[in-house]
Amino acid sequence: MRRLEPKSESASIRAAVIGVGAMGKQHARIYNDLPGVTLVGVADKNMQAAQEVARRYHTAAYAGFHDLLQHEAPDLVSIVVPTRLHREVALAAIERGVHVLVEKPIASTEDEGAEMIMHAHARGVKLAVGHVERFNPAVIELKRRLALGELGRVFQIHARRLGPFPARVRDVGVVIDLAAHDLDIMWYLIGAEVTRIYAETERRVHTEHEDLLSGLLRFADGTVGVLDVNWLTPTKVRELAVTGERGMFLVNYLTQELYFYENETTVHGWDTLSILRGVEEGRTIRLRVEKKEPLRAELEAFVDAVVGNKELPVTGEDGLRALRLAHQVVEAGREHKIVTLDTVQS
Repeated sequence: MRRLEPKSESASIRAAVIGVGAMGKQHARIYNDLPGVTLVGVADKNMQAAQEVARRYHTAAYAGFHDLLQHEAPDLVSIVVPTRLHREVALAAIERGVHVLVEKPIASTEDEGAEMIMHAHARGVKLAVGHVERFNPAVIELKRRLALGELGRVFQIHARRLGPFPARVRDVGVVIDLAAHDLDIMWYLIGAEVTRIYAETERRVHTEHEDLLSGLLRFADGTVGVLDVNWLTPTKVRELAVTGERGMFLVNYLTQELYFYENETTVHGWDTLSILRGVEEGRTIRLRVEKKEPLRAELEAFVDAVVGNKELPVTGEDGLRALRLAHQVVEAGREHKIVTLDTVQS
């Protein structure tokens, strides 16, 4: 494994992208733009797609990822291939001592994800998972305000992630592809583990997997999570509402906006008088958020973690937790039963 020197004007980290479909192209664009980073190559089984990206960014194109890893010897790589290929490609990169960022979900199965984590630890390389919503500036600001106690005790966190069916997704359903984002964000914001899951799922358009989810989660601290996720809505919706003692925060992921809906009657301890009075509508405040492309922030953090040997913002273990919860949501929907988690998730 190449030893990395501290980032400087003359230092250049060698980055590569494996898989240059719609998302992979964006990884290539950002690596090409990042200071101190050189995009040394891209790979895709569709050689024409690889060549188009390579010409745009004046880099090398490969049809096979093994050839890219061997000939270009990158320091780090983004893996943006179909989920079923994550394990194979990631292990090949890890074996060569290359730091890996794999798009979510981490793998097709929990066993595959655990194997990737084990090999990364053994080889001494970093394994990041692309839960990009953690890098949305509105989510970061919400996390900061929750940590300060501005909402008081949190009662409910409600995710709405709706939109049309994406033809590109065939190997997983809406829970793994979309709800995994919200499962990760809920854990990230609340900091408590899920103890109970119930879900209803339907398959209306997708040929093999669910494309609609209505789910309920119970967290160890008493917070209730609500998941409203589908590929059946003709307009794209990406929202997160967090309701608590002092009101409600609302995040619009798409516009990177954060609102606070104030509870006019401040509730202290929810005593008898407070319960009788209920809550009253107060001010609606649009909070200041410095906008930034989440994927760029994610890749900057990945590069910085590699260069500075820092902790990753989203680790392989984080990705495995989200995948495990997503599979349990799928099970709850398929079996029409409540799934109780007897042990603390890790």
